[in-house]
Amino acid sequence: MEDGPSHPQVTTDCLIHIFTYLTQEDLIRASSVCKDWRDAAETPWLWRRMCLQRWSFCNLAALGSEHDTYSWKRYFLRRSVLEANMTKGRTGSYTCKSLRGHTGRVVGLVYLHGNSSQNPNLWNTGATVCSASADCTVRAWNVQNGEPLWCTSVQNPLTGIICEEQHQVVITSDSTGMIQTWQGQTGQELGFYSTSSPHCTMLQYSKNNDWFLTVGTSLGAVQTLSGFTLASTSRVMVCDSFRVDLLLVSPDKKWVVAGTKESSDLFPKVISSESLTSPSEDEDPLCQSLPVTECKAAVFVPGLPARLVIVHQSASLRGNKILTVFDISFKKIKCKSEIIVQQVESTPLTQLPPYSEILLEAKSSNCIVLAADKQLWVYSLKGALLTSFSDHIKPISSICVDSFRVVTASQDLSLSVLTWKNSIEHGVTLESRFHLLGGSHTMSRGFTHVACDYSSIVASVEGIDGKDVLKAYSFTS
Repeated sequence: MEDGPSHPQVTTDCLIHIFTYLTQEDLIRASSVCKDWRDAAETPWLWRRMCLQRWSFCNLAALGSEHDTYSWKRYFLRRSVLEANMTKGRTGSYTCKSLRGHTGRVVGLVYLHGNSSQNPNLWNTGATVCSASADCTVRAWNVQNGEPLWCTSVQNPLTGIICEEQHQVVITSDSTGMIQTWQGQTGQELGFYSTSSPHCTMLQYSKNNDWFLTVGTSLGAVQTLSGFTLASTSRVMVCDSFRVDLLLVSPDKKWVVAGTKESSDLFPKVISSESLTSPSEDEDPLCQSLPVTECKAAVFVPGLPARLVIVHQSASLRGNKILTVFDISFKKIKCKSEIIVQQVESTPLTQLPPYSEILLEAKSSNCIVLAADKQLWVYSLKGALLTSFSDHIKPISSICVDSFRVVTASQDLSLSVLTWKNSIEHGVTLESRFHLLGGSHTMSRGFTHVACDYSSIVASVEGIDGKDVLKAYSFTS
């Protein structure tokens, strides 16, 4: 029937408005009806709307112009397929590469360049991971193809590794306390500093576009170094005769928390980062003790200036642990400055096993993730248990948390992958998805470290022969 006065043709604008009620599958079906429907269904505004409704933020730089090959529709479809693969973990939805080259124990691994879950680039998924080993080498790897990029040797076994992604800098510590910085693209040494400490805990941060590295030593000192050449800036004693194994910086970069897990009598301390990066010769560092002892784990909450979560031992009930939340702020009274530590919440954690190492991460300002022995828990900041999982048959050795998922590595030689979901009734919760296997139990003792970006997961496997291997899992779109 031809269009006439009694059967007017539906305008493109009307079609676009109607199509806002369709799902992606229905929108694709509608585009095959006729030319007019196809033109309406291909409108970039529709697919942009669907993208922002689903993810709230998309990497516009990866799209280019509306007339580019990388359209909003392609972005939506590609990211949807990628996330479907990452939540199902079926054979064929990912590739697994074994990264071999280390001849000793891997002491840590970090993404030097990855695909951020907050800002994914779906057309440039090349990621670089750096690993440090007791075999005295630092190695860089291409995650997708499993190829080594560079290898740098040092004189002593390495004990730790961190990185600063913005400037592509890798930082390592060795068994003599030597701290070294490396150019991430080439492995060229940039600077070194000797702390003369067999144990070092490292923390990197920037203030006012200046680069700093704070190091906790085995003798209880906190040393701050500046720039890639590691010039000595300050030294503060935190816990005399006990090693500093708790070291973290607040999201607003105003506060550094330092302490030890070895002593039941020493309080963790909050130090003004200004006292570490720009010390005054006439004044002592601005410092305040936190009113908890036997600290087992701590983490700052992302998205808030300085909210600190601490899991510590109960003073009254031996073996029981308590979750305490503090807000840290600054107060100036006349000419004197003070650090104000205000307790927000304190709740017993009755589900935790009495004696086990605790791994603690914060997902957002809403909840924290805690692992101990074989179990994983999600708590609200008020201490309410949201959900728990027992996916492993041996203890969890490492966890990685981002805005899309949680990955747990275990001595049972498996990685458990869980994804976040929003529930109307329960808010933000986790859903257990699948396991990734690491190899043969006759050749390996289990996973020891894990890290992930948006589209890949890398973990280290402890070899029975002393030669650790990295496993790189890359998901496809």
